[in-house]
Amino acid sequence: MKSFNDLEEILYSHSTNKIIPGLERIKKLLSRLGNPQNSFKSIHIVGTNGKGSTGAFISSVFQNSGYKTGFYSSPHLESPGERLLINGKELTPDEWIDAANEVIKFIFPNEDPPSYFELLTACAFYLAREQNIEVGIIEAGLGGKLDATNTMDNTICSVIASISIDHTEYLGNTLESIAGEKFDIVKKNIPACFSGLDKTLIPMFKNICGEKKAIPFVLSECAKIENIKISPDGNKFDFETENLKLKNVITNLIGNYQVKNSALALLALSCVKDKFSKITDEKIYSGIKNASWPGRLEIISREPLIIFDGGHNFDGVKNLCESVKSLWPDKKIGIVYAAMRDKNFVGCLELLNQNLEPSLYVTTVPEMMRALTPDELLKSAKKFSWRNSPEGFNNPVEAIKKSVNDKNDLTIMCGSLYLIGYVKKLICETL
Repeated sequence: MKSFNDLEEILYSHSTNKIIPGLERIKKLLSRLGNPQNSFKSIHIVGTNGKGSTGAFISSVFQNSGYKTGFYSSPHLESPGERLLINGKELTPDEWIDAANEVIKFIFPNEDPPSYFELLTACAFYLAREQNIEVGIIEAGLGGKLDATNTMDNTICSVIASISIDHTEYLGNTLESIAGEKFDIVKKNIPACFSGLDKTLIPMFKNICGEKKAIPFVLSECAKIENIKISPDGNKFDFETENLKLKNVITNLIGNYQVKNSALALLALSCVKDKFSKITDEKIYSGIKNASWPGRLEIISREPLIIFDGGHNFDGVKNLCESVKSLWPDKKIGIVYAAMRDKNFVGCLELLNQNLEPSLYVTTVPEMMRALTPDELLKSAKKFSWRNSPEGFNNPVEAIKKSVNDKNDLTIMCGSLYLIGYVKKLICETL
């Protein structure tokens, strides 16, 4: 029986191991495949944080409205099959492998091979066409301008979630350079929706939209979001734009930031719903409520209370801290933390320390070379004063157990989506 491990072997053996921009490579490959990325209407989503959740909300509404929907996202938590959901469901390893074998026929010898993500994206577009989807919600992998997903000619809306410093080795080391890469996906005569959370970037967004003749919409300027109520069971708020007015919108995804993500999704939907007659207010309500997105402030257990959050950069950890303080004030918190060595882990540790005053249990992602070791993290953690004497664990599950056994009211595992993915495979069997 074929597995996703077999798929990974095929993808890695036919791709470069370098993460380098190569838009021409993917364009050539897609052209040889008959440009499957243009076989459906697409909503293109970029951003540093929040793009996955925003995409999940949009996808859920389209699916709930009766449209055959494909949602492409990255990275995956447990297997690459998660990256393309057709009406909310994964395809089988056999379907992915058949697609990969078809796609690699068009990688010609003596050419610069595609990156892993480019090859995976080509497979996803091929599968989306084979599945006859009507609408694709397509999340960029890295940046925007040179991302493999920025190849679609049938985009009906561009969506830009929050922007912050991350992936500086590829996107530049200033907020403006990173924003420029992401804003560049906007298209002529197509609505472009920006969260506008960093107000200093709004003029730049509007300027680029003007240059490319896109139609700009800034969430913070053209939508009212009122009567916000957040709880560990979900969020509720009122939303209003010029052509969409909703009272008591409910999300089952928890956290302060999910109000912003769902509102950005609603803004995008308000821009395109006139093109889709089956999207009604009722379908929007139920689609937003039914949306799911694992690994983001996800409650894994209520007794004991254990939460997983994949926030891996400064803004992601900041959002986590704000939500935890709002939802679980006065709780004694244990943090189980791991990080990739190319992230601002010192800054993230400082944020967690100052905002949550937790006990700290550092760990790693086993068998991942990019992951910091517990000893490396402990060395950095010593710069700050914790509620305990920080401990290191090679096994993340053991770190969670120690936090629970130390009688913390709430255990939060965070720092890396790779960490979340690794532990989710094990946690239900071992706790």
